[in-house]
Amino acid sequence: MSNDDYSQMSLLDMFRTEAEAQTQVLTASLLALEHDPDAAMHTEACMRAAHSLKGAARIVGVPAGVRVAHAMEDCFVAAQQGQLKLRHRQTDLLLRGVDLLSAIATTPDADMSEWETGKAGQVAAFLAALTLALESGGESEEYATVEAPQTDVVALADLLPPETPSSKSVLTTGNDTDHVLRVTANNLNRLLGLAGESLVESRWLKPFSASLLRLKRMSQASDRALENLSNLLSEQGASEQVLAVMADIRQRAIEHQQLLSQRLADLDMYDRRSVDLAHRLYTEALACRMRPFSDGTHAFPRMVRDLGRSLGKQVKLKISGESTQVDRDVLEKIDAPLGHLLRNAVDHGIESTEQRQAAGKPVEGTVYLEARHSSGLLQVIVMDDGAGIDLDRLRNTVVERNLTTAETAGNLSDAEVLEFLFLPGFSMKAGVTDISGRGVGLDVVKNMMKHLRGVVQISSEHGKGTRFQMQLPLTLSVLRTMLVNINGEPYAFPLALISRTLKVSRKQIEMLEGRQYIYIDERRIGLATAHQVLEVGEPDMTEQLCVVVVGEGHQAYGLIVDGFLGERELVVQPLDARLGKVKNIVAGALMEDGAPVLIVDVDDIIRSVDKLVSGGQLSKVQGTATGAGAAQRRRVLVVDDSLTVRELERKLLISRGYEVDIAVDGMDGWNAVRTNHYDLVITDIDMPRLDGFELVALIKKHPNFSALPVMVVSYKDREEDRRRGLEAGADYYLTKGSFHDETLLQAVVDLIGDAMV
Repeated sequence: MSNDDYSQMSLLDMFRTEAEAQTQVLTASLLALEHDPDAAMHTEACMRAAHSLKGAARIVGVPAGVRVAHAMEDCFVAAQQGQLKLRHRQTDLLLRGVDLLSAIATTPDADMSEWETGKAGQVAAFLAALTLALESGGESEEYATVEAPQTDVVALADLLPPETPSSKSVLTTGNDTDHVLRVTANNLNRLLGLAGESLVESRWLKPFSASLLRLKRMSQASDRALENLSNLLSEQGASEQVLAVMADIRQRAIEHQQLLSQRLADLDMYDRRSVDLAHRLYTEALACRMRPFSDGTHAFPRMVRDLGRSLGKQVKLKISGESTQVDRDVLEKIDAPLGHLLRNAVDHGIESTEQRQAAGKPVEGTVYLEARHSSGLLQVIVMDDGAGIDLDRLRNTVVERNLTTAETAGNLSDAEVLEFLFLPGFSMKAGVTDISGRGVGLDVVKNMMKHLRGVVQISSEHGKGTRFQMQLPLTLSVLRTMLVNINGEPYAFPLALISRTLKVSRKQIEMLEGRQYIYIDERRIGLATAHQVLEVGEPDMTEQLCVVVVGEGHQAYGLIVDGFLGERELVVQPLDARLGKVKNIVAGALMEDGAPVLIVDVDDIIRSVDKLVSGGQLSKVQGTATGAGAAQRRRVLVVDDSLTVRELERKLLISRGYEVDIAVDGMDGWNAVRTNHYDLVITDIDMPRLDGFELVALIKKHPNFSALPVMVVSYKDREEDRRRGLEAGADYYLTKGSFHDETLLQAVVDLIGDAMV
């Protein structure tokens, strides 16, 4: 269940966030449909994304977005029904629609009305083109000449939405959300858990081995006692029979001791191997807890396609190694260098259609992007099947630019000559275009590799293509932290975000305008308890208080914790994407003994303290703001796959005092219902994985939840939909058109009463 805090966002900001995610889905699915027009799953994904955007735009009052998304949805429905064929030019037009939706969503609030005035012509031209496409059924492509919003190729690529937070785990389905569904997020989490358990369990052999060693020593002591007893009996003239029995006992004891020693040696060897294996498994599992390479490649297929078409070339991008795990920082930093390399491959590398035909090559050129692990490093390769680099021409260019002499250039190896391409301002193009010719690009790649402690190599074969290979460290995600004890549990603060740690006496705490402070270097620092911020119990109020200072300037706060546990280097483990954004927590990690530890989100912590301060809810060090007798608030679960709708409902309910949780789809909602207590569930109908009708049926059929009130809120206002919802067991059916008045809140009051119990 997502716990993202959007309370500070406007409805338009939430619409923009949702538009980023949905336009990404539209782009990826349209590119897939271009190569496989009959792929029903991609058409369905496009239709659902357009439908969600239409509803979100209607909620926030952006009619231009409603019209564009609705028209695109009609096209996808027509394609599903076989009334429209999506060919290259149809795809061009629909991608223009995606860009138009992105442009509408990213328009500043104050300028949004321009889409109904000065920019209305762009929307009208696009809608006219789509209308022609629907009327022709896709057979005619004349509409492609209809004027529509124009941008250059680079701008088109820039308009593509960035990866969403969920991406959200949506890993973002695919997110992470599994939004992305970030591929193997769940499996990876289980692997990490099992690896940690394996590491912990393997260490149980050591005490068992130690106990056997003590048994061996006891056996040796017993043998010495038997030897002394045998000698004593012999000195006292014991019979031969008694001495024979004693000798037999001693022999058996020696055999048992030897067997124990042998088995102890075997166990010790197994212990070392087991610990080593568990440690390697744990280390490898941690190394894998990074982001898949595919998270950073969403925009590239569209960029390559659009750039190729603008140059009159047919080009496709093939990406391999998409599941290769890459450190999140590395993935973010190589985005711009990869963009430069891909643009160069299309512009400089891939030949024109005529040249490729003359060379006996396929008309469509191919650019390859690959990521893989090799020898403990990350390798990222960009190559093309184009003309390659003319090394003789490159040598001449180097000489013409007075970078070296003709004699030296002639003696340079191919690899040495190719290094000149990485010089700032160096270009082999005679003229400057919107795409290239300024000599900016490869030097950026080189500099970024140095920054990441990596290297880049270039090789080329004339007539066959060019290859760039980057070698990078696998991870930068080892985090130095300060471990603290809060309510008996360890928490990790990133060391770089801590101003200082100290112990203060309670006598040093001063009061000013109802708030508590301490003075550090003549600066007044406000105090808060980490327990209240994290909502975990109450602090252990000893005379000496442990304080972690975070933030800067007027937003610097001292957080009181129960104790310092020391510095620790941790490998960051993102939390399960299904949890969404956990308030005040950025990630998790596993310590050497396999124990989990949460890494706090310092920025989120500061925001949480600010909210407590502004709301007058900050607890004093001597006690807490709420007591056991405090009134309780009724709790509502909002289930909707539209971010905009979720947040609107959440804000409406919170404004009336209700406690609200949210879920991103029906399955997420069902899991929430089973694990938490709610007084009311409000659900949409059209959702992935589990729709609203199915969710209502599951709740009402379960003996533990059958009495839980459920309200259905949907755009579907047909009588048959209303009847179906009520037949499934819904207690109330409301259309989303009622959001802007008191209908929703009044319905909630009718079902469960006021917010306070």
